[in-house]
Amino acid sequence: MSMTTEPATAEAFRLDNKRALVTGGASGIGEATCRELARAGAHIFVADINLERAKLLAAEYADARAIALDVTSQDSIHAAGTQIGQLDILVNNAGIGHVGNVMNTEPAEFNRLIEVNVKSVYLVTRAFLPQLLATRGSIVNIGSVAGLVGIKQRFAYCTSKGAIDAMTRQLAVEYAKELRVNCICPGTVETPFVEGYLEKYHAHEKEKVRTELRARQPMGRLGTAEEVASLVRYLCSAEADFMTGSIVSIDGGWTAA
Repeated sequence: MSMTTEPATAEAFRLDNKRALVTGGASGIGEATCRELARAGAHIFVADINLERAKLLAAEYADARAIALDVTSQDSIHAAGTQIGQLDILVNNAGIGHVGNVMNTEPAEFNRLIEVNVKSVYLVTRAFLPQLLATRGSIVNIGSVAGLVGIKQRFAYCTSKGAIDAMTRQLAVEYAKELRVNCICPGTVETPFVEGYLEKYHAHEKEKVRTELRARQPMGRLGTAEEVASLVRYLCSAEADFMTGSIVSIDGGWTAA
């Protein structure tokens, strides 16, 4: 009886020759995403308000380029667009946090959260939509568990991240045959973003609060930026072609509890 040998399976979730723009790409989840998409074969545009840090990351890869981008500025977005041309993947990752309930969140603070976390996604998506439609591209919005459940002292942040979920669903329905749009909602992830929060609000009790952050996720630990980045890669790949309008949590069981 003869036996045939199956050919080796190609690596899954490849993004060869795809061109990807990652906002807030120079640190945290954005940095990990740039690295993961580059590993998958994509050409990366590391877009960040901190151009020097973006340049350091881009210099590590032959197919990467740093771009200065203030996601709240239409002029900055337009300038970035002139440098990009074809685009297959957009990862809307840039964002900021805030601590406060409805009574101690000042209007200026609330407006700032909406501008950076919500309006920027609208502006960047709107600016690059023609390129993405031309390639039947993929958009991945980085939301948060805070958009799925209520979290004390996160009034403005929960509001802003809930809006990202709604934007994702609307875009997916509006352009169901032209491109794919999905949203990832991480729990608390070990990033400079979280370290900055601890330093700003809990400098005198960092380890105590860090323990509390771990405990609110049933797995008992924080997530990693690399774990989120791996999910971004999957959602952008051909293997995820039937996924659009999905709100995907990666949170150590937080929203299941």
